[in-house]
Amino acid sequence: MAGALAAVVGYASTFAVVLAALTAAGASPQQAGSGLFAACLVIGVLNIVGSARLRVPVSFAWSTPGMAFLLTAGATEGGFPAVLGGFMVAAGLIVLTGLFKPLARLVGAIPAPIANAMLAGMLLPLCLVPLTAVAELPALALPILLAWVVALRFARRYAVPIAVAVTAAMLAVSTHLAPGSLDGTWPALLPVMPHFTLDGALRLGLPLFIVTMASQNLPGLAVLQANGYHPAPAPLFTVTGLASAVSAVFGGHTVNLAALTAAICAGPESHPEPQHRWPAPIAAGVVYLFLGLAASLAAAFIAASPPLLIQTVAGLALLSSLVAALTGALAEEEVRLPAMMCFITTASGITIAGLGAPFWGLVGGIGMLVLLGWKLNRNRATRS
Repeated sequence: MAGALAAVVGYASTFAVVLAALTAAGASPQQAGSGLFAACLVIGVLNIVGSARLRVPVSFAWSTPGMAFLLTAGATEGGFPAVLGGFMVAAGLIVLTGLFKPLARLVGAIPAPIANAMLAGMLLPLCLVPLTAVAELPALALPILLAWVVALRFARRYAVPIAVAVTAAMLAVSTHLAPGSLDGTWPALLPVMPHFTLDGALRLGLPLFIVTMASQNLPGLAVLQANGYHPAPAPLFTVTGLASAVSAVFGGHTVNLAALTAAICAGPESHPEPQHRWPAPIAAGVVYLFLGLAASLAAAFIAASPPLLIQTVAGLALLSSLVAALTGALAEEEVRLPAMMCFITTASGITIAGLGAPFWGLVGGIGMLVLLGWKLNRNRATRS
């Protein structure tokens, strides 16, 4: 039951983000449905095989922060194939992280407040969308927002799924599908040849890799360790990188260790005894396989719906991630200014020399951190 709940919550909370991000990146409704279907298949298989083989409740999911980044990245030279090329670059870097320990140490050396600040900067524009939607589409957006707030009061864990259900009801009433648009909604994997470009690699692949490692893979390991499990991280990184590459061929996005939903499978909610919790991700994997069957139908409705409405529920789904990211960014007083520099730079959405705001936010935050640290060390040396 815990595994099934984790899958339903994880899927219902973020599938709209996935479809909106793929559509914004240039995917057709059919390609977006194929990408979601591929991701569900890959995640389902990884959950089943990984937990059964390791006898550890290791959970896998897609990179929701990565999809949030894709929503804000803007158009990519070369269209959707170039976006998939960026996905492949990120997947390759994840594989290299698993194979080469120095790269893993380099990623791990990125200060957590800076990584959280970059993530918060990417999430902020999306989390402002619900208010914009209330102003522009009050009749449609207000019921969604009210349902989410009421659910927070009485059923906090199900607040986002309830908001998704209300959104679906509003779409069913207000959306008029074109004749024949539901034909062929049985899910299908549509291969798309990735196209590798410098723009896709530097503006999409590299930031997506950093976001996935900093906000998904490393926290996912932390969740397992907090519950008493210590699997070797390198093989997990390698497997998720290879799985991400397979998913990208069919329009799918990056796959990684689960972080939030992993707590359900690896915690006491799954089973009182830690050694009996490993079947939970297997159940989650089975549920993901079934949920993938609805990918094309969901994509058809998303394509015919007002984009602002879809981004509204996506913004609500990401609010808790924004809160967690800001909390992590500002937790340490000594690094608040560098973290805030990273946050505002990333949130600005600037593009310089073809490189997007997340890259420059990371550069600015780390650069300021190094500069302030050097001055602090010099002052200490002078006083001593």
